[in-house]
Amino acid sequence: MIGIDIVSISRIDEMINKFGEKALKRFLNESEILLTKSSQNAAGFWAAKEAFSKALGTGIGSECSFLDIEISKDQKGKPFFTTKTLNKFNIKQADLSISHDGGFAIAAVILLK
Repeated sequence: MIGIDIVSISRIDEMINKFGEKALKRFLNESEILLTKSSQNAAGFWAAKEAFSKALGTGIGSECSFLDIEISKDQKGKPFFTTKTLNKFNIKQADLSISHDGGFAIAAVILLK
């Protein structure tokens, strides 16, 4: 299952400027907020969670919320979905790639059940 999402970094930046940390708490858990150093990072996490939900075939909604999906980073900074997230959705393996360029963040996700 494959999911892809792209988001304007300025959209996330405007949301953060308007609502502050409340905006981040809408789509990031506490550990993710600690990893988020900029609007660019936050936009990448947003795109990754949207891409994950699309790969599931549900989109963000009642079956899969932003806060149901948790992202961490390994020692080299590579993002990955936590075991908790994979177990919740019965996913055996997940691959995640996030990139930023030209004012956009994009994420691609591959899930194997």
